[in-house]
Amino acid sequence: MSKLEVTAPYDGAILKAYDFHTHEDALEVLNKAFAAYQDRDGWPSGKRRMEILDALASNIESRVEELALQAAREGGKPLQDSRVEIRRAVNGVNVARDAVAKLTGHEVPMGINEKSLGRWAMTYREPRGVVLAISAFNHPFNLLIHQVVTAIAAGCPVVVKPAATTPMSCETLVSMVREAGLEEPWCQMVLTENEVTAKLVADERVAFMTFIGSSKVGWMLRSKLAHGARCALEHGGVAPAIVDETANLDDAIPLLVKGGFYHAGQVCVSVQRIYVHASVKEAFAKRFVESASALQVGDPTLEETEVGPLIRPGEVERVHDWVTEAKQGGAKVLCGGESLSQTTYAPTVLLDPPNDARVSRDEVFGPIVCIYGYDDIDDAVRRANLQHAYFQAALFTNRLDRALDVGRRLHGMAVMVNDHTAFRVDWMPFGGHRDSGLNLGGIEHSMRDMTVERMIVFRQA
Repeated sequence: MSKLEVTAPYDGAILKAYDFHTHEDALEVLNKAFAAYQDRDGWPSGKRRMEILDALASNIESRVEELALQAAREGGKPLQDSRVEIRRAVNGVNVARDAVAKLTGHEVPMGINEKSLGRWAMTYREPRGVVLAISAFNHPFNLLIHQVVTAIAAGCPVVVKPAATTPMSCETLVSMVREAGLEEPWCQMVLTENEVTAKLVADERVAFMTFIGSSKVGWMLRSKLAHGARCALEHGGVAPAIVDETANLDDAIPLLVKGGFYHAGQVCVSVQRIYVHASVKEAFAKRFVESASALQVGDPTLEETEVGPLIRPGEVERVHDWVTEAKQGGAKVLCGGESLSQTTYAPTVLLDPPNDARVSRDEVFGPIVCIYGYDDIDDAVRRANLQHAYFQAALFTNRLDRALDVGRRLHGMAVMVNDHTAFRVDWMPFGGHRDSGLNLGGIEHSMRDMTVERMIVFRQA
């Protein structure tokens, strides 16, 4: 059996070692989950699920510091932001708990023509089946709330496969779910290598897959799903923001700096491309660079750290290659542009990289923000819109007409006006379109996707 060593992305310290599950191990886990689903009489009631989620939320709330430190160590997100993640997880569990009561059907009209006389019909929702949740490293605890806790709230058995870089937070959450009273078959973790994971995805007992990760892997796994299985895919974007000549720079710059360099840019909706009107471009760039240069980079477990490491040393090298390519194409490096260690990269601002450079067309997933000038708003929208990337976008303006017009024309399933592209609350719909993903996340939306609507029709005898 092969081993997995979990290492801290900042200093490479070994945090824990695990055995990978073999295919046979993984099938045993799936067998337990499927058997639980087949036993309809054993399904936990809505009341019981709500009780479990209440207990889980209380447990998480009592352990915020411990869980935040664990997430910071294994995932590299600074402690100050990891605390926010754990507190947000408490809120997410409560949102899921309240949404249990909303998983309802509706009355279907009958008695309105000759054929439907003497009949009454209603729909209701029930669990779709076993959920396979394949998660990512960048929010190692809270992503599981959106993938695992939603399944529990919807009444589905869930098998969760965390990112190989961050399994500790997943292991902790699964144990906390058990402590809250959910029986083992209803929530289990597997650590599998890619070949075994693909076999699990293809198993006909999986009714729903929720995946967060790269588009290449997501679309490949979707192609392997058994007939009738559903999925939700959350990939990434190359998130654009437009700053027009009326924007309040005092308000916009702190938001855009946070949205660009939060978790070292390792966020699917991180601010990556900012299009600034020519009349304010110079002032905007100067102030943006001052703020970016002042960010504290270092050990994610320290209170003062604002930007932590990239998840692997190889990512530092990749990001630097992208920056070098942009420089060679004519981009000006306004700050950063270099690694600070084997695991950290300086917050970097590039001015006017070519439109065909990777930093302009692909998701960099690193602490890189590009600034471009524009004269005409229609040109800014045209350049901001990429056909393959369609997730979240932003516009900073004090013109209501422009907010309404450009907000509709920007490629984004959600467009933020006077806020950064990474804004999210857990009850809003969240997800990408085209290559950026399939179907929507958001706790209540995910729960409905994980259930199926059925109907009963009564005829008066």
